[in-house]
Amino acid sequence: MIPSVNDSGSRTIGLLAYLYGPGKHEEHVDPHLVASFDGMSPDPGRDPNSTLKELQELLDQPVMALAEHARPAKHVWHTSVRADPGDRTLSDEEWAGIARRIVAATGIDPGEGQPGCRWVAVRHADDHIHIVATLVTEDGHRPDDFRSGARAQSEARLIEKELGLHQVQPGDGTAAQRPTSAERHKAKRQGRERTARETLRETVRRAVTGARSDEEFFARLAAAGLLIRKRTAPSGDLLGYKVALHDDLNKDCEPVFYPGARLAPDLSLPRIRERWSGDPTPDQEDPVRTRPSTPAAARRATASVAWQAVLVVEHGDDAVAAAHIAAAGEVLDALAATSAAHTRRELHAAATAFERASRSHVRAVRGHDRALRQAARDLVHGGNALGRGEDGASTAMAIDMLFFLITVAAHWHARKGHAQQAQAAARAAEHLRAAYQPAAAQPLSVLHARGRRLSRPVIQRQTALLRDTLPGLAERILAEPGWYALAATIAEAEAAGHDPAALLSTAVERRELDTADQVSDVLVWRLRRTADLPADASALPEKSTAGNRTAKRGSTTRPSASGRRRNGQEVPGRSR
Repeated sequence: MIPSVNDSGSRTIGLLAYLYGPGKHEEHVDPHLVASFDGMSPDPGRDPNSTLKELQELLDQPVMALAEHARPAKHVWHTSVRADPGDRTLSDEEWAGIARRIVAATGIDPGEGQPGCRWVAVRHADDHIHIVATLVTEDGHRPDDFRSGARAQSEARLIEKELGLHQVQPGDGTAAQRPTSAERHKAKRQGRERTARETLRETVRRAVTGARSDEEFFARLAAAGLLIRKRTAPSGDLLGYKVALHDDLNKDCEPVFYPGARLAPDLSLPRIRERWSGDPTPDQEDPVRTRPSTPAAARRATASVAWQAVLVVEHGDDAVAAAHIAAAGEVLDALAATSAAHTRRELHAAATAFERASRSHVRAVRGHDRALRQAARDLVHGGNALGRGEDGASTAMAIDMLFFLITVAAHWHARKGHAQQAQAAARAAEHLRAAYQPAAAQPLSVLHARGRRLSRPVIQRQTALLRDTLPGLAERILAEPGWYALAATIAEAEAAGHDPAALLSTAVERRELDTADQVSDVLVWRLRRTADLPADASALPEKSTAGNRTAKRGSTTRPSASGRRRNGQEVPGRSR
């Protein structure tokens, strides 16, 4: 149940006319009063002898009783209280009780003999009511409605428990501001899928991803097509900024600007600058070290950094863990912005969901997250990835590693009691899981086919290796379809000179395998990353696998009509 307290207004009659009217799109059905300050206010919805003017005058009476100079300029208080879509339909009597509790909790009408304001609760839909009050008490004073929004939320949590409704997780004040109903209606009129506020928030979030200076940040905003206004001190120092869309205009045909802090708490200029406060300056960077210059290289680097970040979030100091979680949001933004079409939707949804999980009251100490921020920067500068070849396979590798990082972040938030952030991270992980499937399908099918072509002695040897090295996981892995892809990867790693037992042991030292759909898939990407094997095996000659080389030494081959037979299987063409 969500109470949404709006800023006060100045025209009681205007708000009543809207609530009792048909709505913007005929969505108001049977508007009527369910409760009021005196229990017997006129109801223009159900009583044909009552008028809106009569109701307005009754509500405004304490305001008009004051001398004109003493009347508040904005005296209309308004909140909507909306049930969850999954809740049962509440009766008028239940909504009346909810309205009385909300006005008491917010100080509008505290009861218990204390003077209150005049108010009415109007219902014009099954799932919500609107409460309208005038902000002058019966004895002519201003009500004690300080922080009425937070007080309404607290009371709503109690109501949900008592009525058996969906229980909304309590917030901590770090969430981004929701679009207002006016913004939503405006977007709908203009044919937009999202409000201007939401579009600006995402654009600013992407602009700050991996940025290292004010200049770079504002250049990205300009390149994205936003209008920018900067706020400067008399000294010329930059203090803040506002952004607007070119085609989002007010009634005077002027662009509607939003300060960064009104988009999200961490998008104010001071909070943005904290991100790059720990980044190296150009003269501090190692001139010898080369950064990934291709989408595939950037994704492999991202997988490695995410792998290291898992341990930091699990075992690091809270402030350091919070920094890594915030930087993980930048990596998701960068990956979504540069992804191929078949993964873009789910990656975008993951980044959007995780935005809520990137902030909490645990203040991040920046600088420790440098590697993740650099990974985000590399993704941006590496450019858009193709959905095939090494680009596509390294995308699957990066998504696989990020899934575990985001899952660990969800657990971290849950341990801290950050309910909303934990839920947001869990949703992001599910979107990553969905994005992984199309990304991994082709590269894993190549590996699966290679694994199926390994000789029986090689498969038997690798089965024994798996049982010896991972006794607790071996039978589960052997039963998975991905076992053959893992077998092919082990063979490649062995051919490259690696100890497969050591690789497997290292791969399972990192936990979270219990959240994987296919443990074999996870081990494939961990082994390929650790052994520095190409993410896409389709370009590798099959004779490079140690398994086939070993088998060849112990087998005989004879020519066939279509080529040669190796290890009892037909191999087309000449042996290379």
